[in-house]
Amino acid sequence: MLRRTRLSTLAFAVATAAVATTIPRTALAASAAEIHRDAAAALTRLYARAPVARMLSQKARGILVFPTMVKAGFMFGGQIGEGALQKRGKTVAYYNSVAASYGLQAGLQTFGYALFFMTDEAVSHLESSAGFEVGVGPSIVVVDQGVAKTLTTATIKSDVYAFIFDQKGLMAGLGIQGSKITRIDK
Repeated sequence: MLRRTRLSTLAFAVATAAVATTIPRTALAASAAEIHRDAAAALTRLYARAPVARMLSQKARGILVFPTMVKAGFMFGGQIGEGALQKRGKTVAYYNSVAASYGLQAGLQTFGYALFFMTDEAVSHLESSAGFEVGVGPSIVVVDQGVAKTLTTATIKSDVYAFIFDQKGLMAGLGIQGSKITRIDK
């Protein structure tokens, strides 16, 4: 049992060291200007690949975009990134997103995600909470190719739509469920 605990501790230390040396600069404490620039570029790429995202942006009350999330783990895992909340095309606040997990997992991956808040109540929930938790509060639909085919301005019913994009690396299990989003000062 002691040997197994030492191996787990060693594996966690190795994974932590590997993550620390490979985290892109944008996932670390970036300036407001860098976050704004990266968020705008990420939305441009998303709109080019997913026209339904552009359609949602025209009706959204707010868009929270995390251009670069870093997810890493070996048994213990975590993900972190910073993003910007935009209203009518202007950045109005900055947020970070973190999540932790435990289980059979190994790897390193980067990705981006955007949350399209379709109601004033959903935006208000984000802005008034001490830590917005994905999966708690407003209903969220992760938009994949199947959902995108049926989504029109007439079928928008959920409070929040999520798009995951720009995945790079190898990591089993990608999702935003259980992420905690907190407003940060920049």
